[in-house]
Amino acid sequence: MTADPSLPTTDPPTGGAVLDAHLVVDRGTFRLDLPLTIGPGEVVALLGPNGAGKTTALRALAGLIPLTGGHLSLAGRQLDHPARGSWTPTEQRPIGVVFQDYLLFPHLTALDNIAFGPRRQGLNRQRARRRASDWLARVGLAEHARRKPRHLSGGQAQRVALARALAVEPALLLLDEPLAALDARTRLDTRAQLQHHLAGHSGATLLVTHDPIDAVVLADRLVIIEHGCVVQEGDVATVTAQPRTDYVARLVGLNLYRGHADGHRVLLTGGFQLVTGDQHAGGVFVAFAPSAVALHPRRPDGSPRNTWPATITGIQRHGDNLRVQLDGPVTVAADITPAAAAHLKLAPGQTLWAAVKAAETRVYPAATAPADADADAES
Repeated sequence: MTADPSLPTTDPPTGGAVLDAHLVVDRGTFRLDLPLTIGPGEVVALLGPNGAGKTTALRALAGLIPLTGGHLSLAGRQLDHPARGSWTPTEQRPIGVVFQDYLLFPHLTALDNIAFGPRRQGLNRQRARRRASDWLARVGLAEHARRKPRHLSGGQAQRVALARALAVEPALLLLDEPLAALDARTRLDTRAQLQHHLAGHSGATLLVTHDPIDAVVLADRLVIIEHGCVVQEGDVATVTAQPRTDYVARLVGLNLYRGHADGHRVLLTGGFQLVTGDQHAGGVFVAFAPSAVALHPRRPDGSPRNTWPATITGIQRHGDNLRVQLDGPVTVAADITPAAAAHLKLAPGQTLWAAVKAAETRVYPAATAPADADADAES
């Protein structure tokens, strides 16, 4: 499709958003249906399980695949509107991209990799190289200007890729798993540097990541998609405090269940009942951290209001603790210390008792949750 000059090139602005989009893409039996707005200077993290549509969304924004419905406007300029027969090719979109594998030009130096975009925008060689040199200094790599990608470390290549994307002064910056290829230590340092540079970017930024730490540290707002649709969005504090699907609960490290509340008691899907610290009525979610689950060799006496027999289905290291996966009336994850695990002599297939105090539970309404969130979730 080509743009029709008789049609308007802009859509009405939406609350000052830099990106105003409703991405609808049909690919065989899969449909992406993603409303998405990003304000100036805002960083939005797009998260979801494999196959949720994150890559499709990135490709549609970048102009690598056309929309089949909806619309896409950036900085007041209409880029893709199927109903109007308009579409703007990739090279004409004011977008910068940092790919997961960086995709630096192997035959060009770090300086010329960064200068490539400004040259494509029409700057002469001298001005483009001056801008590239400035960006190399900003990312702390001025002394590596003449190095080619094969002579750069992973962290250095990531910074060159970021500088290359920002050197074109994009209205929209797309970050596709930008830290995934780095080792743990380099990732920590590079994440801090990336946060600094994103804070200075006046345009919109979309971060696609599987890493909840990247999302929490770098993003102002989270958008979670499953099966091509938004299942939850909001600021980091809201989403992490009140997950609304199994995937989000696992992402933020909580056990999550859905049920019907009557006062302090919640009847879960499947028939198990939990006693909670808060009173509610109607459909609710109940969440609690794996650290709130205590394990006992026999049924405990005393204060816990929720106890049940459970069978160990798996044990994995989780930071300084062990994460124990349990099956029973409800599936649940419990975090315990290695010393406690040794004392209990834990092993897969072992039966013991799990307990959660009512005060450790968090309850919130489920009225706006997706219909498919009925299943129990474990961290």
